Amino acid sequence: MSSKTTNLQSESIPTPTPKGGKTTTRGSAWKIAGDLPASFRYAAQGIAYGFRSQRNFRIHVVIGTTTLLLGIWLELSSTQLAILVLTVAAVLVLELLNTSIEAVVDLAIGRRFHPLARIAKDCAAAAVLVASINSLLIAVLLVIPPLFIHLGL
Repeated sequence: MSSKTTNLQSESIPTPTPKGGKTTTRGSAWKIAGDLPASFRYAAQGIAYGFRSQRNFRIHVVIGTTTLLLGIWLELSSTQLAILVLTVAAVLVLELLNTSIEAVVDLAIGRRFHPLARIAKDCAAAAVLVASINSLLIAVLLVIPPLFIHLGL
């Protein structure tokens, strides 16, 4: 394998079928990262997709950035800033995972309704909600007291 990204689109990969034990071949559009920079490019594409296509991801980025800038302006300790960074990152990570779960579920079931697909999507969205509420509470606990002091309230 070369050190460049390999595209297996021209190769056929045997795939077992669920009935009869027969195998079929399918062309693959999978791309395998042949080097570290390619892996980072794929990850950047995922972040860019999330930012372009997911309104809630953009909202979380704006709120998280604002909170971190406010923490820097208030001269929070490095520990407090680290906690803010971790909670903001957790929300963003879960938002990207939610997006990927929704895409995989949609790919698997198409335009049909399935109760398990609904559960998967609802639980993924709930994980983002729980992390967002947690992040908000942590931000309030870390930012509000110094903000009141800074404003003389």
